[in-house]
Amino acid sequence: MQNDAHIPAPAAAVEPASAAPGIAAAVAAPVVATPFVAAPFIKEIGRGKDGARSLSRDDAQAMYQAMLEGRVSDLELGAILLAMRIKGESVQEIAGFLAAAEASFTPLRAPAGDYAPVVLPSYNGSRKMANLTPLLCMLLVRRGVPVLMHGVTRDPQRLTSAEIFSALGIAHAASGAQAEALMAAGQPAFIPIAALAPSIARLLEMRRNLGVRNSTHTLVKIMQPFAQPALRLTSYTHPEYLEMLSDYFGNAAPHDRGDAFLMRGTEGETVANARRAQRIDWFSHGTRTVLVEKQSVAEDVPELPEGSDALATARWISEVLDGRRPVPQAIAEQVDHCVDVAARVRKNIS
Repeated sequence: MQNDAHIPAPAAAVEPASAAPGIAAAVAAPVVATPFVAAPFIKEIGRGKDGARSLSRDDAQAMYQAMLEGRVSDLELGAILLAMRIKGESVQEIAGFLAAAEASFTPLRAPAGDYAPVVLPSYNGSRKMANLTPLLCMLLVRRGVPVLMHGVTRDPQRLTSAEIFSALGIAHAASGAQAEALMAAGQPAFIPIAALAPSIARLLEMRRNLGVRNSTHTLVKIMQPFAQPALRLTSYTHPEYLEMLSDYFGNAAPHDRGDAFLMRGTEGETVANARRAQRIDWFSHGTRTVLVEKQSVAEDVPELPEGSDALATARWISEVLDGRRPVPQAIAEQVDHCVDVAARVRKNIS
């Protein structure tokens, strides 16, 4: 692997000479964001999978911050996103991107209590299998754990958690303050990414223009939106991301941000597969512990709703919560692990 590149900061733009004094001079001129000079960065990351060089953490943070602030032209933004997709992110690039992403919105405050908050991203939804991420959220809330779910509200090809919550009659938080209030009241808190972090949502929307996902889709699955330590439930789809994210959580993630679970996603979602439990790794202060080993097929496979039907999924979840159906064993075990570790993280804060 080639060493991370460090790119010298471009020279500051020279301001034009002031106009002659007068009425116009007394009016404050609008603040125009300084355009980001992206060419040196694209030169490093845009040489293809084998020829590209990774950015240093600081350069990655500076570049992604400029992207979030809208200081990168559309042409250069598309070039950066596609170059990173072809090259793949290094651990230091992910660390820099994530630092910029988490600094782009106001962090949330979790309610006081026995448990650290659980962060549950939901950006994939379901196509074939049932999306049971809302069930995981509601089971944790029933145990007294504050849970923040964040994600997209719609996907033309998939059933989102937001649509299932709507079918359950559970309103989405319209702001960070509303999400905080819901958690304080012991209620499920789902907030659309557009309400939590609008600049991040804008980069996610680039998928509609480019036709493919970008680094932001990885970042939203691992970001920590709270001011205090939390337990992040994270997932990956492609094997190379297991290696990269394990390296990140083991060696680069700030310990004071809390712990993380890492698992292969259920159609991309961070809920255990009700038919075949995935391996779950727990990262705490750089130490990796296997909580759940990968299973074959569950001995008692539950009858699940159709993956694309929000109303059917909502009814099924309601029946589980009412005790008319059993909680799938893999999800019940995932809930137990979350409750245990959320309590440990909270205790370590004291």
